[in-house]
Amino acid sequence: MMRHKADVSDGDFDIYASYHGTGDGRYMGGLSVIRKSDRKILFPFDGAPQIGPYATPAEAREAAVEYGRKIIAADRAVPEE
Repeated sequence: MMRHKADVSDGDFDIYASYHGTGDGRYMGGLSVIRKSDRKILFPFDGAPQIGPYATPAEAREAAVEYGRKIIAADRAVPEE
């Protein structure tokens, strides 16, 4: 499996953002958030919300990064076990 460079990375978390097209010409954000200390995947999770749709790939990807930042902020405030 190919490893991709994280879109956002700090000492504690990695955010991997992407997008995919829908059948109607719009785009959905893709997101993976990983806590580095224990390699726990914080997003996606069962029942995770979809990110989008957006008009452009750039908008979908940026929305994914922003959502990832919110996931990180929430985990820092109240770390998930």
